[in-house]
Formats: sequence, C-alpha cells, structure tokens
Amino acid sequence: MVTFQFIPYHEIERLTSAKRVNKLLNIVKQNKIVLLEGRLKKEEETDLIEITMEEIGNKFKGIELSVIYPEKDQFSGFRRMKQGFVNVLLGDRQGMTIIGPASVVKKIEQNPNKIELFTKEVRKSSKRKKR
Repeated sequence: MVTFQFIPYHEIERLTSAKRVNKLLNIVKQNKIVLLEGRLKKEEETDLIEITMEEIGNKFKGIELSVIYPEKDQFSGFRRMKQGFVNVLLGDRQGMTIIGPASVVKKIEQNPNKIELFTKEVRKSSKRKKR
C-alpha cells in the first residue's frame, strides 16, 4: 500500500530551514510520499539531499524528489507581472514538491500535462518453517 501525506505550505512556512527539512525527512522515513504545497528553497533542497545521503543504510535507502513549478516562459506581459506580484505576496507556495522514499518510489517523471510516479513492488518476506 502506498501512502501519500499532503503538507500545506502554512505548516512549514514559519519553521526554520533545518526544521523544515527534518519534518519532511521524518515523514518520508515512515515510507510515506510527501506532497508539499509549494517548494523548498534551493539551500533546503540541497540540505535535504545531503542529510539523506548521510543517513542511507539498510533501513533507509534514500529519497526521490521532484519539483513541479510553472515555467515563467508560459506567461506573457500582464500575466507575468501579475505572477511576480503573487510570488512576492505568497512566497514559495506556487508549485508542488513530491518527496518519496527510494524504497517505495522507483522514479518520478514530469511531462507537460502529467506527473508519473512509479512505485516499486514491495514484497513481504515469508519465513518458511523448517520441519
């Protein structure tokens, strides 16, 4: 079973960068796929990846990360100016960040019209009784 946990931006906006990263990583370590409203700052993404690399082991295999953000080139003239104003007011709320445990998520592909999230088949090990 795959579990998604939606995190609205207002839940992390007042946290420090370290606490944001730790909150998200702790959720992912529970084998949940995080759907974060908005995006992390570039430094936070870097920190998340660095911490993940340090914590990889037998139980934790790492993360898959994808950020979906509207391209600035899609907007023209007044709409681009309006979008800039919205960014100033709302901060990093636009877009979506997907973070999943590498033990569950095989890969995330972005296409212009869709997101494809491929999961791994999780097999439970069965213990055979010896006679």
